[in-house]
Amino acid sequence: MTKKILITGGTGFIGYHLAKKCLKLNWKVTSLSSNRPKKVRKLKKVKYLIADISSKKKLKNKIKINFDYVVNLAGYVDHSRKLKTIKSHYNGCKNISSLFINSKIKKFIQIGSSIEYGKIRSPHTENVISKKKILSTYGEAKLLCTNFLLDLYKKFNFPVIILRLYLVYGPYQDPNRVIPHTILNSILGNEFDCSDGKQFRDFLYIDDLIDGIIKVLKKKKLSGEIINIGYGKPSKVKEVILNISKIVGLGKPKFGAIRLRKDEILKLYPKNTKAKKLLNWKPKINLNLGLKKTVNYYKMNYLKFNQKIRK
Repeated sequence: MTKKILITGGTGFIGYHLAKKCLKLNWKVTSLSSNRPKKVRKLKKVKYLIADISSKKKLKNKIKINFDYVVNLAGYVDHSRKLKTIKSHYNGCKNISSLFINSKIKKFIQIGSSIEYGKIRSPHTENVISKKKILSTYGEAKLLCTNFLLDLYKKFNFPVIILRLYLVYGPYQDPNRVIPHTILNSILGNEFDCSDGKQFRDFLYIDDLIDGIIKVLKKKKLSGEIINIGYGKPSKVKEVILNISKIVGLGKPKFGAIRLRKDEILKLYPKNTKAKKLLNWKPKINLNLGLKKTVNYYKMNYLKFNQKIRK
């Protein structure tokens, strides 16, 4: 029987790649987002619904299909707009999950974030809880979602899995993110602003993430768990930027031109032990190969992004 999946935030970078993979599996894919898909990320066989998930009334009018799976990628990200960020994530999470409490849904995946760990020292394991207040509004909103959904699991056996992501990159990502920002400016031979690059981050190629999500969806009798999904090895941001410039052969990064946020955490990376144990998952694409794949994509398509590149 054909599986049916709802992807909230399905017009975004991760949503696009997940929808594309699900279509290859011959699943019926519905995307729910507040905006229509960009031309570059529009898929012919996906059903696109437009609604704000923070509005329960509008959601009820849109969602009229029984789904096997739901993956919640939706949420507004702006560190300066606290109320809107929390409302879109927390209210949205409550609204979308409430539609499926009494359904026969097999799996609900909440896409969480490494920021939920706060200032706990890396490598992160899923059983640790930050005793200090999380300074990031985005991290606070994601943690509220996690706690709410795990409570649903305890009370109603709601089949939820929380996937905590780190820094995901790859083709079709928006140009304001660090990897495409660096690649596009390097291709054009621009001088471009960046931080001092002293942060250490965990970079995971998009195909490895999608593989992990599909493994969770297909895994029976797995609910109520938080699982880290990352490469498992930190890289210094400055070295990654320099590596991209080397691969491209151009580009002039201006390190230190962008100041770090006050709540910036300098080292973020996970232990992937749980993902390997429960899902038999581990990343296959190393950073150098992933960067080369991503550079090749933007070399072929940089004109589509040319007007949106921030130097």
